[in-house]
Amino acid sequence: MAKVVIMDHPMIKHKIGIIRRKETGTKQFRETISEIAMLECYEATRNLELDDVEIETPICKTTAQEIKGKKLAVVPILRAGLGMVEGMLTMIPAAKVGHIGLYRDPETLSPVEYFCKLPPDCAEREIFVVDPMLATGGSAVAAVDMLKKHGCVKLHFLCIIAAPEGVKVFTEAHPDVDLFIGALDDHLNDHGYIVPGLGDAGDRIFGTK
Repeated sequence: MAKVVIMDHPMIKHKIGIIRRKETGTKQFRETISEIAMLECYEATRNLELDDVEIETPICKTTAQEIKGKKLAVVPILRAGLGMVEGMLTMIPAAKVGHIGLYRDPETLSPVEYFCKLPPDCAEREIFVVDPMLATGGSAVAAVDMLKKHGCVKLHFLCIIAAPEGVKVFTEAHPDVDLFIGALDDHLNDHGYIVPGLGDAGDRIFGTK
């Protein structure tokens, strides 16, 4: 059974407070999203396997540790997920990056696929799927469905803000995928937005309406 981790770090809470504010501008919003992603990545990679390697310091030979295999990938859900990629790559710079394009039908609130480009060896990689918001859960479930169809089995999902409804939908659909959440909010409103949330993450990252 996968785990659901709700971050309890003061720095993450502080930075989420910044992006919630409606007066926070595009530049600061984008930078803070990236910083939160970096902090979440630190937690999400806690259980990566390590190998012992022999190295030489300026003083002597010794045994150090490095990430086993080093085959990692970050897969943002377009377009808002792009805002988390830079922060993730700050922590794991050698990771490959795939992209999954989904949009939410305004009438049904169901996800519609329009793009999928993944590393050719994605099935061999530890995959970190990123999207700032986990609202209805539809897009997150669809993205992980697509990755599993490509043979991916080592999957983790990272979001910054989640609604309880989305968490329930996601964990029921993919009980084998770890879920990392910056803050768990109260509920979804009638338009499928998280309350209190932060509005439309994509619009606020890219300065569009």
